[in-house]
Amino acid sequence: MLKRLIFNFGTKKRNPSLLGYLDFLKESDTWSEKELLEHQIQKCKEFLEFAYEYSPYYKGYFDSHDFKPSEFKNLEQLKILPPFSKDNLIKYNDRIHTNYPFKKLFISSTSGTSGQLLKFWKNEEWDSHTRAAIFRGYSWYGVNPWDRNGYLWGYNISPKEALKIKFLDWLQNRFRIFTYNPKEIEKFARNLKGAKYLHGYSSVIYEVAKLVNKSGLKIGHNLKMIKGTSEKVYDSYQEEVKKAFGLKMLIEYGATESGLVGFECPQGSIHIAMENVIIEEEDGEILVTNLLSRSFPIIRYKLGDSIKLADSEFKCTCGRSHAVILDIQGRLGEKIIGKSREYPSVLLNIFFKGITKNHGILLNYQLRQNFKGLVDIDIEQEEHGNGPILEKELKNYFKDDIEFTIRYGQNLHKMDGKLKNFITTLKD
Repeated sequence: MLKRLIFNFGTKKRNPSLLGYLDFLKESDTWSEKELLEHQIQKCKEFLEFAYEYSPYYKGYFDSHDFKPSEFKNLEQLKILPPFSKDNLIKYNDRIHTNYPFKKLFISSTSGTSGQLLKFWKNEEWDSHTRAAIFRGYSWYGVNPWDRNGYLWGYNISPKEALKIKFLDWLQNRFRIFTYNPKEIEKFARNLKGAKYLHGYSSVIYEVAKLVNKSGLKIGHNLKMIKGTSEKVYDSYQEEVKKAFGLKMLIEYGATESGLVGFECPQGSIHIAMENVIIEEEDGEILVTNLLSRSFPIIRYKLGDSIKLADSEFKCTCGRSHAVILDIQGRLGEKIIGKSREYPSVLLNIFFKGITKNHGILLNYQLRQNFKGLVDIDIEQEEHGNGPILEKELKNYFKDDIEFTIRYGQNLHKMDGKLKNFITTLKD
């Protein structure tokens, strides 16, 4: 009861519109596809008109493409506007921001893992309504946001900073690890006995699950949900996670600038938060229009991931009509440089998925490239006779264009942040 009171008090102070919007989202959770699309069109028209009136950049941008928000009637009309990149958001940052006098704003920034650090102001409704959409996802698993939870984020920080974070964690009824040694991990695992959910970087959850299993810990707990975020949740993670904690790891998909895009339901479908965002798939790449982003409009934004959307005939057995992302295939952008060709790094995920599908082999991997046509592959698992299969498939896939050096039984994660599956020092 105390933690719920603290949550409600803190929410009313920081995110006053959150609880009311959460009630709305729980109602719209049962809407038909027609109702959801009608809502999107109405909210998109209002959002585009707002951007045209208050954002100096978008006024000129719309005019230059003869795009009239006042005449917006169909989501297909968005295609008049060219997709927007992160480079654009950084380059035109000041002029993209709207000059509307919002009552409350939060400064926000991306992690900069792509080498592009973006800072912008986020209006209270944008922040609150994104959180509400996440909490609606929690409700699908019988979890409340004030329930006790374990948090795995992957950073080793100073003792002084840790003290501050511990206080903030107490307010949010959560606990975490600050150093990833066996003693701390055992303590964390035992604390899960009173927790309702576990969340954080998917790769760190996986690494902790491995250590729990290796130590032979058998902890009785009442976890209802394990959520991986900020990174791709690989199929190869699930066996260790289930063995350690008794549940699979679900996907929360989104980004700082896009807001929540989708949340995985108990039946395994990643449902798009259609009340908040419009998602397009163009040439296999996701484009995001965030209907909440009035302080810094996000319109047809290239988030940088390759995805696959379900067609309109797909119906999830959970009964929700929200559109579904079938697969998040990986990050776009970086390229593997062969002797005569270039390959998008997203092919790595597709390639290793094929290994699993065709040969039943689950592999965790990290590729490094320092020289053209030469790539080092580190595999976490031991070879176990799978080497010839992997070498043959690499040969079939890349021919003689890339020479691979493969090492098995490698430790891929340094436990200091996100795990990158492809690291290159080569520039285009």
